[in-house]
Amino acid sequence: MLSIKPRTSANPDLGIHKCVLVDLDTGYKILEYYRTTASSAVAKIEPARTFTSKELLAPKVAAFSSRGPSIHNADVIKPDVAAPGTSILAAVGDNYEIMSGTSMAAPHVAGIIALLKALHPQWSPAALKSAIVTTASVTDEHGMPILAEGLPRKIADPFDYGGGHINPNRAADPGLIYDIDPNDYNYFFSCIIKTSVSCNGTSVPGYLLNLPSISVPDLRNPVTVPRTVTNVGEVDAVYHVAIESPAGVRIEVEPSVLVFNAANKVHTFQVKLSPMWRLQGDYTFGSITWYNDHRTVRIPVAARITIHDLFADVA
Repeated sequence: MLSIKPRTSANPDLGIHKCVLVDLDTGYKILEYYRTTASSAVAKIEPARTFTSKELLAPKVAAFSSRGPSIHNADVIKPDVAAPGTSILAAVGDNYEIMSGTSMAAPHVAGIIALLKALHPQWSPAALKSAIVTTASVTDEHGMPILAEGLPRKIADPFDYGGGHINPNRAADPGLIYDIDPNDYNYFFSCIIKTSVSCNGTSVPGYLLNLPSISVPDLRNPVTVPRTVTNVGEVDAVYHVAIESPAGVRIEVEPSVLVFNAANKVHTFQVKLSPMWRLQGDYTFGSITWYNDHRTVRIPVAARITIHDLFADVA
């Protein structure tokens, strides 16, 4: 079987079939050769050799990758991160196959989390998640914005890759982490499911969880979102904030400078999101980054200005 695809395609080959994968130019040459010499065409398969190339832009978000916003709770950005999941050499029983999908991306993340846990055994699951989200990359190896394949192809946003493409080396030393008390999760889910006496009956917005992301899907008036960060880098450190506001939204962060030392390892800051115009819109995206000379700690922000509840927006 011959599979012909553009060189720029991030769509997977069908690993369940035995085939030769070639680019368009090579594929057309093979087809032309077969058409002109069908009765005597000869092909030779040689031992595999590995080549590396800088001609392909990587990483990209594959067309088949699941996207946000979450249909269950748009107050939480999903996905969290992107990881390698296309045409992965995977173990299958006693053999191997080239496979694609979440079942390939998830083991990459699980393996990175296992390494981080070995390096930082005291970190909570929330801290480990924060480390991989806040250090993920939103640019490819050439410094260009990561692209998302699909119809149409576009520059990827947090609903395509969450915090970005996972970077294990940077995640090992994130500088700051967004940790969460498990009781906050318990209270949040008990109010969502409404089965626990611990909930007072008032719905808890997901954006109040101390996640390494912020999503406000119903921005009618200014909303203030608290976030708390813990210093896990050098004891004495100073971080400044860099804000990329979503289109149509003004973001203000107070304080704009965080000073850490032996006595102050944890700081809380307030993020105020204000709609700039009265216009029923779609989601727009930005980011909040804490940085110093050694590290950048970035979280994605998604917001949608809402004036009226429309069935098309909530269905």
